[in-house]
Amino acid sequence: MSNTEGLIEPHGGELIEKILTDEEAREARQQAEELTSLELDGRQASDLEMLGIGGFSPLKGFMDSADHEAVVEDMRLSDGTVWPIPITLSVSSEQADYLAIGEKIGLYNQAEDLLGLLTLEEKYTVDKEKRAEAVFGTTDPGHPGVEKTLEMGEVCLAGPVEVLPQSSDRFLEYRLTPRETRDYFAEKDWKSVVGFQTRNPVHRAHEYLLKCGLEIVDGLLLHPLVGDTKSGDVPAEVRMECYETVLENYFPEDRVLLSVMPAKMNYAGPREAILHALIRKNYGCSHFIVGRDHAGVGDYYGTYEAQEIFDEFEAGELGIKPFFFEYAFWCEVCGNIASSKTCPHGSEDQIYLSGTKVREMLREGKGLPEEFSRPEVAAVLKKAYQ
Repeated sequence: MSNTEGLIEPHGGELIEKILTDEEAREARQQAEELTSLELDGRQASDLEMLGIGGFSPLKGFMDSADHEAVVEDMRLSDGTVWPIPITLSVSSEQADYLAIGEKIGLYNQAEDLLGLLTLEEKYTVDKEKRAEAVFGTTDPGHPGVEKTLEMGEVCLAGPVEVLPQSSDRFLEYRLTPRETRDYFAEKDWKSVVGFQTRNPVHRAHEYLLKCGLEIVDGLLLHPLVGDTKSGDVPAEVRMECYETVLENYFPEDRVLLSVMPAKMNYAGPREAILHALIRKNYGCSHFIVGRDHAGVGDYYGTYEAQEIFDEFEAGELGIKPFFFEYAFWCEVCGNIASSKTCPHGSEDQIYLSGTKVREMLREGKGLPEEFSRPEVAAVLKKAYQ
């Protein structure tokens, strides 16, 4: 293992890893045969994996009522540590009635594979509308995060978890844990690393942001989210091929690490920007890129709200430093990607295509303009949509 001493500390000061060893996993499987079982949906399984690998450090399991209330009210855990979004496991009232405080519960996926164990310490109810309003800034069920919140079970289960080694072979080559990315950075002697969150195919404006970041730090973690996203988003497999293509052709091989993050999308805008930064801190990033409308959806958030929320915290509380970028576009006059900070020309000279417009063009079999997407990336997208 490499010496990671020069890297940023995990959030809370320690990487909390809950993955069992192979021997412990064998014992857990035997033990689970005698336990009450609970089936997790894809979003809950994603949270469990993030708890297991340390991506949600300093959390040791699903939140209790004190932490839940503190996070909803103040974006902090009950001990004062910054944390912006509740991580909870909900079940129906009927299911909760069969579960006793102190018992262990086997947690399974929909394919009936054992994922882990939960030691139940508390059962509690939450005000879903209050939580939605606080986390998403709205109670409109048309917001995908609000929809999921309102669909939650009536009772939340709290307690520490033990997680089996993941059996998923999806993006196995890129499925690095925070421990593994930290070891990689140390091996490369990267003291400063910028993380980039994406749930979309990389386009020219993204490339501009990534290269601006690389001018300042030692390395880049290109860290696409591959957990649950809303319908209409480009499938993760297609996005990954786009990332591989652009890195192979337009980035120095020894300064970028491509790895996947198994978390789900909440579409919580500003609060999720903070969460995404803290997660990347756990993965070893010293800096994090926050662009326009980070983790937004529809028109629920202001263009730069996800940047402004960072001002609500003292620098030392977050640890990781944000890189803020303005709206980037192709300028016909400048002949390159620019922003309002670097380009003096008017909107009539600027080319920007929204994700919606791009998907529409692809469905219609149209090619993407080179000003928006590298030809190699456009070819991957066109093939996928055909």
